[in-house]
Amino acid sequence: MLLDQDRCYNAVASRDARFDGHFITAVRTTGIYCRPSCPATTPKRANVEFLPTAGAAQQRGYRACRRCLPDAVPGSPDWNTRADLAARSMRLISDGLVEREGVTGLAQRLGYSERHLNRVLTAELGAGPLALARAHRAHTARLLIETTPLGMADIAFAAGFASVRQFNDTVREVYGVPPTTLRTESGRKRGAVSAVAGTLVLRLPYRPPFDADGLLAFFGSHALDGVESIGDSGYRRTLRLPHGPATVAIALGTATHHHVTATLRLSDPRDLGPAVARIRRLLDLDADPAAVDALLGADPALAPAVAAVPGIRLPGTVDGVETALRTVLGQQVSVAAARTTVSRLAAALGERLPAALAGTDDDPGPDLLFPTAEAIAEHGREALTGPARRTETVLALATALADGSLVLDVGRDAADLRAALTALPGIGPWTAGYLAMRLLGDPDELLASDLGVRRGAEVLRLPSDAPALEAHADSWKPWRSYAATHLWRAAADAVTPSRRTS
Repeated sequence: MLLDQDRCYNAVASRDARFDGHFITAVRTTGIYCRPSCPATTPKRANVEFLPTAGAAQQRGYRACRRCLPDAVPGSPDWNTRADLAARSMRLISDGLVEREGVTGLAQRLGYSERHLNRVLTAELGAGPLALARAHRAHTARLLIETTPLGMADIAFAAGFASVRQFNDTVREVYGVPPTTLRTESGRKRGAVSAVAGTLVLRLPYRPPFDADGLLAFFGSHALDGVESIGDSGYRRTLRLPHGPATVAIALGTATHHHVTATLRLSDPRDLGPAVARIRRLLDLDADPAAVDALLGADPALAPAVAAVPGIRLPGTVDGVETALRTVLGQQVSVAAARTTVSRLAAALGERLPAALAGTDDDPGPDLLFPTAEAIAEHGREALTGPARRTETVLALATALADGSLVLDVGRDAADLRAALTALPGIGPWTAGYLAMRLLGDPDELLASDLGVRRGAEVLRLPSDAPALEAHADSWKPWRSYAATHLWRAAADAVTPSRRTS
């Protein structure tokens, strides 16, 4: 990844927080790497180099700044904007795939040899998959050290290290101090986290502005009974993670100080890294709203919508299988009708949370895991109601997911995903495009034929005919998904409250 060295230095000299997560500042004289907005004295230009990832900095022998915590920043939006091998690899590494399946599994999932993958990532990101995964493990370890009462041996294996010695060595190399010092410093500087068994309270950073109200409204209108809920504590839901179930409560309504608070309850601490990565994608926390708003706001017709809702986000997903099946069940019906249908399916075939994760009588919360593809493929015909054609589409999709002929993960190429989905009976371009937006965070999917998008275009006095809208939207690239979200919002705001469904 080529970085403009002069622009990077100007960002560091001005301590511009907008560039946090876009690149790493490595200072040769101190051997420390920082985020661009680090409050420390600005180093001389000759003494710094700019690197694309923390993994690249660590591979060169730099250790993380304990003042600015460069790993505690929003991730690079490049991993969604770009659809190349490097970006797809980074999304899977963040999801913990290397810890679960090794570099061999990562290469197989992406369809390349390990040698070729290592060569591409080293050229693009300054480090190979092992170094990038090591940086991810170090970040997960720091989160566990600072936010849980777990013992260091438990943290070592939960973060994906092969041994306690490897864990200790890595933390010392990356942060310059042993793990026990990190825990002491975190308690002294930021206040000790209450040691509630199995509960992690995390602060997930984002780049402002941040349309928390829009995300909360979206999740509220789509919430499935038993799986999700909206209340005074914000958005809550159950999670199906690689090593077991979990729950999360996200305080969206009080998003402040450029972070969102998420309270996680995990059945297995090894799932912390994947859980954080999936929540970040769910909330689109790694977006670059300044770039999105600047480009879309330059269109006079779209500018009022951008000004009214700065920092709009794309609602993502924590479970590709769930989102795909929900989307197919929601084709050609209202949001409310789809919610009712899918809630019935979840109640019939979903799994209850284990008692250790269930809520209390005073605060029950969601307690139902969305059904697996295997359960729907086997028993869906008895549980589903409605048009036979829709049922057959759902069963075909569930069967393909269950037998592995269709894989839905963040490592998919968007074009390949669309082709694989539209090859299934009953799934058309709209569904495939919508899923690329939700599953992969594809920022450039307009969905010009969508009724809500066209209604929003009419409200904003844009062309509402799909081909004409596509032509007009050419200047919105590569942020057409965000433009579509603005158009959906405009259409919803033009509907009277009694009729509004989304």
